[in-house]
Amino acid sequence: MQKDFNGWNKKKKKMHNREDTPFFHTREIWWCSLGVNIGFEQDGTGENFYRPVLILKGMSKETCFVIPLTTSDKRHKFRPSIGIVDGKEAKALLSQMRLIDAKRLIRKMEYLDEKIFERIRKTIKEML
Repeated sequence: MQKDFNGWNKKKKKMHNREDTPFFHTREIWWCSLGVNIGFEQDGTGENFYRPVLILKGMSKETCFVIPLTTSDKRHKFRPSIGIVDGKEAKALLSQMRLIDAKRLIRKMEYLDEKIFERIRKTIKEML
């Protein structure tokens, strides 16, 4: 599959120069501009390279750990279901969690249920 690194670099330069930093909280689900990444790292999709993410933990007001979400029906212990997000059944891609700059956050969608979030955190602890 051909990846549009040049298109992503143009978007990334604009995002880097963004003046405002969105205010975020743990358990929120956001549309995020993840971009085009190397190999099997999770990419964003569409012309803006967006993907929904779950905010796992804020590290500062500028950075946070996120977990990309997917609607794929592949089953795996480290791909737990989190319920309906934006009208579709979503799963957390725990193997793809990463630190991002908050400038990548585009639009908050909703909060994840606290019980589901705690189940996600417990599964992450089992991974490590």
